[in-house]
Amino acid sequence: MSENLSNLLKEDRRFEPPAELAENANVTAATYEEAAADRLGFWAKQAERLSWGEPFSEVLDWSNPPFAKWFVGGTLNVAYNCVDRHVKAGNGDRVAFHFVGEPGDTRDLTYAELKDEVSQAANALIELGVKTGDRVAIYMPMIPEAVIAMLACARLGAPHTVVFGGFSSDALASRVQDCQAKVIITSDGGYRRGAPSALKPAVDQAVTRCPDVEHVLVVRRTGQDLGEDGWTEGRDVWWHDVVGSASTEHTPEMFDAEHPLYVMYTSGTTGKPKGILHTSGGYLTQTAYTFWATFDHKPETDIFWCTADIGWVTGHSYIVYGPTANGATQVLYEGTPDTPHKGRWWEIIAEKGVTTFYTAPTAIRSCMKWGKEIPEKFDLSSLRLLGSVGESINPEAYVWYRENIGGGSAPIVDTWWQTETGGHMISPMPGVTASKPGSAMLGVPGIEVAVVDNDGNKVENGGGGLLVITEPWPAMLRTIWGDDQRYKDTYWSRFPDHGYYFAGDGAKLDDDGDIWLLGRVDDVMNVSGHRLSTTEIESALVSHPKVAEAAVVGAADETTGQAVCAFVILREEAGDGGADIVQELRNHVAKEIGPIAKPRQVMVVPELPKTRSGKIMRRLLRDVAEHREVGDVTTLADSSVMNLIQDGLQTDKAE
Repeated sequence: MSENLSNLLKEDRRFEPPAELAENANVTAATYEEAAADRLGFWAKQAERLSWGEPFSEVLDWSNPPFAKWFVGGTLNVAYNCVDRHVKAGNGDRVAFHFVGEPGDTRDLTYAELKDEVSQAANALIELGVKTGDRVAIYMPMIPEAVIAMLACARLGAPHTVVFGGFSSDALASRVQDCQAKVIITSDGGYRRGAPSALKPAVDQAVTRCPDVEHVLVVRRTGQDLGEDGWTEGRDVWWHDVVGSASTEHTPEMFDAEHPLYVMYTSGTTGKPKGILHTSGGYLTQTAYTFWATFDHKPETDIFWCTADIGWVTGHSYIVYGPTANGATQVLYEGTPDTPHKGRWWEIIAEKGVTTFYTAPTAIRSCMKWGKEIPEKFDLSSLRLLGSVGESINPEAYVWYRENIGGGSAPIVDTWWQTETGGHMISPMPGVTASKPGSAMLGVPGIEVAVVDNDGNKVENGGGGLLVITEPWPAMLRTIWGDDQRYKDTYWSRFPDHGYYFAGDGAKLDDDGDIWLLGRVDDVMNVSGHRLSTTEIESALVSHPKVAEAAVVGAADETTGQAVCAFVILREEAGDGGADIVQELRNHVAKEIGPIAKPRQVMVVPELPKTRSGKIMRRLLRDVAEHREVGDVTTLADSSVMNLIQDGLQTDKAE
């Protein structure tokens, strides 16, 4: 970036923590002071949340940056920490998961039952030849066996790679090949939008290109007919046969704190997959601590629900590992928020008494589009805390979420982190922070982040720049699987003299020094010499009462270098918005931000192109705005969206 980002929007609304929550909060102002006074001592204290086989002798070895070793000399078993120790502590009867299938089937799984099934799955994997260090691929719907499979791998010290169940056979094959997985765990299928969706055929196609795969372990979920070619004797085995008959007794082995726990591939199917490696001790320490801190978790009374899929890092850190390390009770839901009706999430919250709800801004904006009348039909009074993860949440979606889902009082923790960071890095602490709609606020206690200019100098309050992490953190990625040089080049080469990790995101500091994320630096636009963030213009558009969601891109322009092009989804009550909606929205942005940000073009669309994790694919919208052939759409949740956009555009160019 040749210049700092322009600081466009101001936000004056503040929401103080509810008095009762603040009085009993897990994290207080003193927590920040303790972490700042002795950061490594603070992390050593957080590691005491876990049960260790051998105690660690050194908190951090940073002698060979950027390759960190945390809790050196310590040994532990991740699955023991997530399951067995809760049973030993007398909490075996506590529900670990309230499972809700999309067709309406339910199952409650206690920690005692979870321990038995994880042990059975571990024993079955041993029978299939899995040893410590072998990699196992998991390609499953959101069912309890997916969590059990991950914990069984962790129990054996066999690193897993979870591939989202909506990815193609090519995407699965490339990931299995890269980490040389020995076993794939899958199911016949899952349920999505009211119908069974097959998974096993994609595995069969992938395995033809993966010679290291010796067995495919299959859960029967939908009962779909796999056909004559859908089963290979000797290779394919049913979960209910080998896991169901295995012993519930298994003694977990203690592994080094730096033993690999999992490899997670960043989304996208083009080019060589980028496998992010996370290890055991540091990752579990940070996810256990941040789950407890960010969500102010009280295990005896809270019921937590994260709507992410386990195929994404959010599902790893805040469904499988962080919550279970705390002995949490969770909801695990297989389906989509609009099946069989658009109130399904709120119905489940009311039925299960969910107290803490964690979802993505794109999902919140979809609910905004459907209207507040839908959540109004359900009793959401059990909710005391809301969370947001993924793209930055724009202020209007934040306020809608707080008012219509949180009853006007539940704090929102707007969390910033990445696949690479492993756990929360920036977030309000709900008992301390007077939150601002749209701001991730400050680094989590124990985490050091900064906004810097091109030369690595920290910017003043009110300025914009690049978001960096200035000190190593426990859950950090250790490398890119099989490619140390790519790890250094990708994450640590931008500021070699400072040793900063560059996240790839732009950010600004407001006048109070709080952090506002401004999206990927790649998405920044240069309009007449001004560097503008897509995030802020999108927020301005969504502040219009007729707009539910917006995506903004910069398109080539002969006069200004780049011009602002906006794609908007209208709220359902707005209808088609009327003939003047385009000009109305252009003028609204000019009023909210200034003439420099006024879109050249506004296109009303039925949907936006999103990946299966809910992120908007702006490069495809840039193709449309610049009248190019649309690029690769294989990572979209619904590839037909681009056809809808191109076929049904309602456009109006600036005069």
